[in-house]
Amino acid sequence: MTKVAFLGLGVMGSPMAGHLAKAGHEVTVYNRTAEKAEDWAAKHKGRMAATPAAAAKGAEIVFSCVGNDGDLRAIVYGDTGAFAGMAKGATLVDHTTASALVAREIEAEAKQRGLGFLDAPVSGGQAGAENGQLTIMVGGEAATYARAEPTAKVYAKAITHMGPAGAGQLTKMVNQICIAGLVQGLSEGLNFAMKAALDPDKVLATISKGAAQSWQMDNRWKTMAQGKFDFGFAVDWMRKDLGICLAEAKNNGARLPVTALVDQFYGQVQARGGRRWDTSSLFHLLLKD
Repeated sequence: MTKVAFLGLGVMGSPMAGHLAKAGHEVTVYNRTAEKAEDWAAKHKGRMAATPAAAAKGAEIVFSCVGNDGDLRAIVYGDTGAFAGMAKGATLVDHTTASALVAREIEAEAKQRGLGFLDAPVSGGQAGAENGQLTIMVGGEAATYARAEPTAKVYAKAITHMGPAGAGQLTKMVNQICIAGLVQGLSEGLNFAMKAALDPDKVLATISKGAAQSWQMDNRWKTMAQGKFDFGFAVDWMRKDLGICLAEAKNNGARLPVTALVDQFYGQVQARGGRRWDTSSLFHLLLKD
């Protein structure tokens, strides 16, 4: 078993750290709100630390899952950051959905310190984290990946090394681009079926057995039809992710017309008070006010 640290105990990080503890690893946690770390430590018989550096001290692998580039830099750098507490040869595995730029920046700093770094964003949402069924896409050196992969597998149904630093984040961008189009298409199709006086149950049961099938269709259409949007990934976070995608597209020349449009639609959802609604709330925009 491995001595590890986990930094960030949100809806994703807390259950991920829990899976590590359940697998028998010695886990020390840090969270910006100390009460969450205290509760986690009591529940899982682990340890909590007051700073990322203290949590990372003596850990072979430090996992992190925070909000954005700024949050990631805040827990990594400085006198109380994770790098200050990590010994040479240790590895930081970051599960934050962040930019490829920050992933490459942190890897370069890690190398200077004799540390390993992997950008390893996840897909599968809160349910995937709780059930240990996340998909993890990883960027970084192959040897570093090989060392960390057995430990990270405890909360994954699939984990894949995608290439050098930043490749994990770039793959997550592809994931979010695809989801944006899928949810908008499902919203429009469901709305069309209802306007055409079709039975949505029959329609979706039928087309979900054909080429239109998707995870979003299987898991979200019923709650969308009921006007319930409190299941999973929040609009605020999706807009953050799509902003990363659109910024990267400016750098690499990719055209993302649908993604840009759906990002604007999510802005309208936010204006309706739906900042914490889940991503399927695109359907709300098609309903009559």
